[in-house]
Amino acid sequence: MEKIRMWKTGLEDKGLRVNVGKTKVMRCTDGTGEVRKGGKWPCGVCGKGVGGNSIECGQCKNWIHKRCSKIKGKIESNANFKCAVCIGGRDKPVESDCRKIETMTLEQGVDFECVRKFCYLGDMISETGGAGQASVMRVNCAWQKFRELSPILTVKGVSLKLKGMLYKSCVQSVMLYGSETWPMKVEDTHRLVRAERMMVRWMCGVTLRDRVPSEELLERLDVVCVTELITRGRLRWFGHVERKEDSDWVKACQKFEVIGKTGRGRNRKTWMECINKDLKDKDLNASDAQNREAWKNGIMGKSPTRACMEKRTLKR
Repeated sequence: MEKIRMWKTGLEDKGLRVNVGKTKVMRCTDGTGEVRKGGKWPCGVCGKGVGGNSIECGQCKNWIHKRCSKIKGKIESNANFKCAVCIGGRDKPVESDCRKIETMTLEQGVDFECVRKFCYLGDMISETGGAGQASVMRVNCAWQKFRELSPILTVKGVSLKLKGMLYKSCVQSVMLYGSETWPMKVEDTHRLVRAERMMVRWMCGVTLRDRVPSEELLERLDVVCVTELITRGRLRWFGHVERKEDSDWVKACQKFEVIGKTGRGRNRKTWMECINKDLKDKDLNASDAQNREAWKNGIMGKSPTRACMEKRTLKR
């Protein structure tokens, strides 16, 4: 409360007025260790939604993932099966949706609502950190835009190249908005890939039964995969920050370390870990960012010789 009071007073001293109705309070420490139940049939062990490859626990009657059931080989219905929670080997996942919305009172008549997540400039920020909530929001926005343009994107007789151009400019750009700063996990990347592949199959009029690879459909539409675009965007932003002066506050925030205690186990995945992986995959070094042309060619996967040849062709 003292920090909020100092923040509000500092803004008012500079002639700014705080809109209390739009101001929210989010505790970053909340939600740690909680498991959010997902899907219509959440797993009784991990809490995530289950699919066809699952088994029902005979005691708690919850469906369990195969990886959570520890069953080797093919899953078969077994009334005597017990999950790890019922056996006692693991604790029951804590539901996070039962938390009530609270308010913090700064002074008489001034109340701030405590939230678990909030949308800031089109990007979703959650108390648990990471890019999970942000990727879910961007996928929903992309589907909304795709359905608005479905009379063109899904109709037969329209050129696939034209569909690809419209998809890249109006749908894919919406899906990747703000992804330059996401510390993405594998499941966040898979979420975006699944959504894109469904859209691509719909635009090409192809179903899963046709057994056509997604890479071939992307080539027909002349569309770059969403994972490659995320990598390029991250490295492009990283190079922009690296070329700044050391006294710049944006560059200082990149190397800022939060002081405090950490829990047991591995720390959360950071943005710099994603950058280091991208640099390794592209065979680049952080010092290469000082050369704009070489950095751009490295991000796009072009060798210097190939880039010079393309440049000469454009000049001719």
